[in-house]
Amino acid sequence: MRLLIGIDDTDNKESRGTGYNSRQLAAAIESENIGRVYGITRHQLYVHPEIPYTSQNSAACIDINSEIEIKTVIRFCRDFMLQIAARGSDVGLCIAQSENVSEEIIQWGIDAKSIVLNMHNATELAIKRAIYLEGLTGTKVGVIGALAAVGLRTGGNDGRFIWLNSEKNLRDIENGIHTAEYLIKRSGIDIVQSVENEYINTKDRVNLNEWARPVLKQNKAVLLVEKSLNNNSYEWKCAAKELVKRISN
Repeated sequence: MRLLIGIDDTDNKESRGTGYNSRQLAAAIESENIGRVYGITRHQLYVHPEIPYTSQNSAACIDINSEIEIKTVIRFCRDFMLQIAARGSDVGLCIAQSENVSEEIIQWGIDAKSIVLNMHNATELAIKRAIYLEGLTGTKVGVIGALAAVGLRTGGNDGRFIWLNSEKNLRDIENGIHTAEYLIKRSGIDIVQSVENEYINTKDRVNLNEWARPVLKQNKAVLLVEKSLNNNSYEWKCAAKELVKRISN
C-alpha cells in the first residue's frame, strides 16, 4: 500500500531542520524494512505573525510503499520522531493511505499556504477521513502542517523533492555536463523540462549545478532547465536557484 507521511515543526533554532529529520526518518524506514521510500517533498506553508514556526515554516512528506500493517508503520514513525524531536519543538505527524486523502485534505494543504488554520479543524478533518494525525511534542501545533504536507503531496503540483530513491541522488551526481537521459536514469527524476514547459530531447546536454532540485509537477519529479545561450558544450542549464524556489514555494 502507498502511504504518505507528513511531518512538521520537528526542530528548534539550534537544530537541523524538518527536511533533514524527514531524511533521517526515511532512511530508518528503509533500514528497518518498514517500507520502500519513493521520495520526500518539501512544502512551503504560510508565513504570518500568528503562525509559530522555527525558520521557514516548511513541512515535509515522505512517500512510501509498505507491505506491513499500518499500525506498525505508525508506531515506528511515532517512536522515531519522539527520539529525534528537538527540544522545544511542536512535532506533528500524519500518516495516511493514499486513497484516504480526499479533496478536502488537498484543499487544506492549499489553504495552509495562504491563510491561518487551526489545530481543531485539522484533527476533525483527519478523523473524518480515518487518517492518523497526532501532535507529539510541545503545543502540538505541527499537526496543521503535517496534514497540509500530505494534502499538497497528493495534489501533485506543489513543492520540491529533497530526496529521491535512485541509484544516485541528484545532489550526489557530479556537477557538470550530462545528457538528460543519463540524469533520468541515474537520479530518479521523471522528466527534464524547460521553465517554459517544453519537454527536451533525452540526448540534449544539461549543465548540472550544485543546486539542482526537482519540483513536483503533475505527480512527477521534474528537473527544470533553462536554454543555454552562446554555449556549444550544452543545450540547457539547471534553472536558477531563486527561480526554482519561486516556482516550488
